[in-house]
Amino acid sequence: MNSLEQMNQAMEYIENNLLSGVDFSKAAEIAGCSEYHFLRVFSFLAGMPLGEYIRSRKLSNAAERLRAEEIKIADLALELGYESPDAFTKAFHSFHGITPSKAREADSLIKIFTPMTFQLTIKGGTKMNYRIVEKEAFYIIGFKKRITLLFNGINTQMESVYEKLTPEIIAELKSLSDTEPKGMLNVSVNFSDRTQEGSELDQFIGVASSKSLSEKTAENAGNAEYDSLYVKPYTWAVFSVSGKFPDALQATWARIYSEWLSLSDYELCDGPEILWNESPDTSKEDYKSEIWIPVIKKMKTE
Repeated sequence: MNSLEQMNQAMEYIENNLLSGVDFSKAAEIAGCSEYHFLRVFSFLAGMPLGEYIRSRKLSNAAERLRAEEIKIADLALELGYESPDAFTKAFHSFHGITPSKAREADSLIKIFTPMTFQLTIKGGTKMNYRIVEKEAFYIIGFKKRITLLFNGINTQMESVYEKLTPEIIAELKSLSDTEPKGMLNVSVNFSDRTQEGSELDQFIGVASSKSLSEKTAENAGNAEYDSLYVKPYTWAVFSVSGKFPDALQATWARIYSEWLSLSDYELCDGPEILWNESPDTSKEDYKSEIWIPVIKKMKTE
């Protein structure tokens, strides 16, 4: 069974269990992947987290039922899992722009949110350059900041960290880099919700080291107060990017989710995401980057 067919079977399961309750792990099992992979891929392809999709489907159905059935608003609120009629009314108004009682009127405007299915669109024979790397545990040594997730554009929340990167500090960090990926790195980890824009994560700027910060300090690594991140052994899918920054980078991310993950033998697993850029000057038309994402082999299905 192909992954696209399995994804759509998972969507059918979600649709059939909107009221009884959707088990995310069950949906992922039907899709033939881990829950982590399923939620992330769904969020990227659908443009919203799965929880938001389910709420939208419920509220869309609620408006249609108010039109077609003699059901009390309080009973409908309870059936949909809201704590009170007031909570349901607030959510309903936020979605439709009118109250549930107003929605009963035939001339009122309601929003219809239809069930979603996934299709594979063939866009052309452009190549994706990637390699698979098996890597032992290592450390990221550098500076960390808790920021909010931004899907598009350039995130400026790290400017205070960049200010710490004097030529001396950069040289010192690079001297600690003794394992792949070499050079200065951006590392994203500890997401509060990887599928929701505006959620929080830890962003590191630093280098990859085979030794811990304490071991490096013992080797006279310098006096800067660095943060450190332990990265356990992973299989990494490494994608090479060349083009205008950040457009080429974001386009590659889109193709990873919409094409590569559907066709490859791998799925995402929970771990750090690493970005290597060739230099601080991003003005080059053929600017080069690498995306490192942790993956595991897909589960075998009949």
